[in-house]
Amino acid sequence: MTEDDFRELALGLDGAIEGSHMGHPDFRANGRVFASLHGHDTTGMVKLTPEQQGVFVRDHPTVFAPATGAWGRQGYTTVTLRPARVPAVRSAMLLAYQGVMAMPKARPRKTR
Repeated sequence: MTEDDFRELALGLDGAIEGSHMGHPDFRANGRVFASLHGHDTTGMVKLTPEQQGVFVRDHPTVFAPATGAWGRQGYTTVTLRPARVPAVRSAMLLAYQGVMAMPKARPRKTR
């Protein structure tokens, strides 16, 4: 999988938009981040529940891993792009998207 493949999956979800946070692309729906790209074309991230994360890590250990520290314990999941295949990443991304869509819409950030 390439960065472009990851981006295409994210932006193919209804209402998803691309933004930027902390110098890297992110993908939002309902005003909330559900996925992002990192590592100069080598990794992405999907925001899963810890339980969902466990399933993907177990079933695809060369592709999915918990993010480091507290983020990982909350379900933030690193996706290693090179060995990744579209069906697995599509499934994880859809769960991440559904998770943010089930939450109340995020309020717009105030600008200074």
